[in-house]
Amino acid sequence: MGIRAKAIALGTGIAAVCTVPLVITVTADAAPDVLLSKGRPVAASTVSGAAQDATKAVDGFASTRWAAGAAGSQWLRVDLGKAQDVSRVRLRWDGGYAKSYRVQVSSDGAAWRDLYRTSSGDGGTDDLRKLNGTGRYLRVLATQPGAASGYSLYEVQAFGPGPAAPVKEGTPSVAASSLAAGLADPRKKAIALQLVSSAENSTLNWRGQFGYLEDIGDGRGYTGGIVGFCSGTSDMLALVTEYTRRVPGNKLAKYLPALRTVDGSDSHAGLDPGFPAAWKAAAADPAFQKTQEDERDRMYFDPAVALASADRVRALGQFVYYDAAVMHGQSGLRSIRADAMRKAKTPKQGGDELVWLNAFLDARVKEMRTEEAHSDVTRVETAQRLFLKASNLDLNGPLSWRVYGDSFTTR
Repeated sequence: MGIRAKAIALGTGIAAVCTVPLVITVTADAAPDVLLSKGRPVAASTVSGAAQDATKAVDGFASTRWAAGAAGSQWLRVDLGKAQDVSRVRLRWDGGYAKSYRVQVSSDGAAWRDLYRTSSGDGGTDDLRKLNGTGRYLRVLATQPGAASGYSLYEVQAFGPGPAAPVKEGTPSVAASSLAAGLADPRKKAIALQLVSSAENSTLNWRGQFGYLEDIGDGRGYTGGIVGFCSGTSDMLALVTEYTRRVPGNKLAKYLPALRTVDGSDSHAGLDPGFPAAWKAAAADPAFQKTQEDERDRMYFDPAVALASADRVRALGQFVYYDAAVMHGQSGLRSIRADAMRKAKTPKQGGDELVWLNAFLDARVKEMRTEEAHSDVTRVETAQRLFLKASNLDLNGPLSWRVYGDSFTTR
């Protein structure tokens, strides 16, 4: 089959795509702008093997290619060495092309701005002209496959006025393991725990919240600890039960009968006046701290991340699921997900991850607004949605967000 090229000029929105014979001389292909991407350090979300690693997409050889090694959204990121004006990007797809993809630039590798996006890609060669953007990093983010074989690119070429940054001999490709990791990675999990703590405890220091306990008036009784265990929603009962199994005779053990009685209500019967002091005293016990962490993971973190991974969403989506589980429980998370599935498909079902996560957050906001105590939806709109708008699907830092009037930043 003959190779074809599509010259796509961008003004506002997406211009019409024309299929024309490929007639490009070496001079025309390089002029008037400078090739900025050849041989630059590059990273990819996944690779199918050493023979198809990320460097093959910027090596200038027509016969070599990058191939993604997993399903779901995938990306290839080129470090241009310094902030560069990008006016043209040329993509030469293998048989595994993206139906939906974006070409983006970023100054920090975390917040991305679209230069071009489409939901009607059909493979071949896409020659994207009259682009207008500046960034040190250029990324192709593929969010919906056009073929069953996944994603594969022979070449990604970025052009601009230059000059191109010098390429050092032996410059290695960027290790993508930390950039593309999900919440199973301890560093990404730490970020997720800070994000939840900013909403639950108004601090990034979640380890300082083992002794937190108060009734916030949300109809769930006492709320306490690192993830907001509640006396009215069974998780505080489960926590103290497990702590007592590990440390019989602890300071909270005598309150187990009362916790069983108030479960499902906002009552403090049998808990006041001594329970708050006992909770704070227990919080000094490393065994209680470890039990809080283990129960958080067992009840919320691990199931939410497993469900998100099955839906093939990346670190941001995994956090979005986890935070929903913390506030609404696992049954609430699944109810929100079911509501979102009426509007969009998960990546596992062939949907676009960005579209899916927007639908999920819409459903989450709708659910929050049914409860007066949770009607402030900033933990979604000025945090999670903010990261989504920046296409930061991997939760890479630096991150800045606001929750309930407080501002936070983390790297």
